[in-house]
Amino acid sequence: MTNKAQLTPLEDHILIEAIEEENKTRSGILLPDNKEKPSKWRVVAVGNGKILDNGNRAPIDVKVWDIVYFTKYAPDELDVDGTKYLVIKQSSILAKQ
Repeated sequence: MTNKAQLTPLEDHILIEAIEEENKTRSGILLPDNKEKPSKWRVVAVGNGKILDNGNRAPIDVKVWDIVYFTKYAPDELDVDGTKYLVIKQSSILAKQ
């Protein structure tokens, strides 16, 4: 996947976008609209890693296309050409798929 937003996150920042979740159960029951943030986010772009005191870069543990889960108040919202993305630090990511 190419970086759709043509943005390159710096250091240990990660650019993510919402994954549209189905609002219907497997059996066909429609679920009400949830106004909360989606729980699944897809990695769109990653930075090169934070520069450590010794001059090396810390590796990034996620890659483009990974699905991530993070702390509720961690991300910053970014609007690029009408598309909403979140920028989050690697340390705020709790898990990935």
